[in-house]
Amino acid sequence: MRRLLVTGGAGFIGCNFVRYWCQRHPDDRVVVIDALTYAGHQRNLAPVASHPGFRFVHGDVRDEEVIDGLFDTEEIDTVVHLAAESHVDRSIEGPDEVVMTNILGTHTLLKIARARWLRPGAASAVRFHHVSTDEVYGSIAEGAAPATERHGYAPNSPYAASKAAADHLVRAYSRTYGLPVTVSNCSNNYGPYQYPEKLIPVVIFNALAGRPIPLYGDGRHRRDWLFVDDHCSAIATIIERGATGAYYNVGSGSELSNRELVEQVCAQLDTLRPRADGGRYEDLIKRVADRPGHDRRYAIDAGRLIRETGWTPSIGIEEGLRRTIAWYLDNAAWCEAVGADVVSRERRGLT
Repeated sequence: MRRLLVTGGAGFIGCNFVRYWCQRHPDDRVVVIDALTYAGHQRNLAPVASHPGFRFVHGDVRDEEVIDGLFDTEEIDTVVHLAAESHVDRSIEGPDEVVMTNILGTHTLLKIARARWLRPGAASAVRFHHVSTDEVYGSIAEGAAPATERHGYAPNSPYAASKAAADHLVRAYSRTYGLPVTVSNCSNNYGPYQYPEKLIPVVIFNALAGRPIPLYGDGRHRRDWLFVDDHCSAIATIIERGATGAYYNVGSGSELSNRELVEQVCAQLDTLRPRADGGRYEDLIKRVADRPGHDRRYAIDAGRLIRETGWTPSIGIEEGLRRTIAWYLDNAAWCEAVGADVVSRERRGLT
């Protein structure tokens, strides 16, 4: 039986991971800590609220007293560190909170894990898993091979730089102190419960409201799109079978331009929720000013994870988009409660 501490567990990836783990490991203890900032909502955890091993704690990963108390009272042996300020536009507009949460929060967790796990007589079967991003690699040249784990770091936004710094801290605690760690760098996630400021839910919300669908710049920026359930299975696989100290890229190989992705979402909406006026949602696409320093392409090679653990992505982009759109259409109450004001908000991240 494991005793997990999942940071940021009320956010998009976090709540999906907690649901995934509780379904497959019903006897485990799963403690979630989340500061419930703008993108974290306790309602995201409703599907696991009655799980006998589940506990929610409203707290900040930078709070040493709270974190140390959880390690003590819950006898934590596994950390899944997902807590982060993750929106690039917000990091451009105000980088302070991104630096404080993503770097100092990671350090607080590492420091307490080291103190608790590496002292004499402590349990030896422990693991600190840090969830990071492919954005730390920077923009991959068009036509170049996808980045492997040996690719150099070249972050270009405050968000990416903060995650790169956190990755390096995790590595340092592994190499210097011997802390048992793993790190995963994932591509763009999408799926249920994603806060509606990211691209796919923005398209869905704006389309259904009949508002312009914003497309940054020329729309040719390319990303690898990973359905969140596949990401959750990858995290679980790394915790269970990954080599201590290893970094693993997690991607699907579903590389699309932003324009192609938006058009696919619009086409599925045309089928699942046709416009009342008989028009196409694609007609609502409107090019807007590009993001400052916008990376042209993210592309990662997940070969190491596949070879070493046997993990493979199971949900293709067409099926993943269908599931995602259907979830938003079927969960109008969540959309109203969580993101009603987002689509009407002024654009972020231009300065």
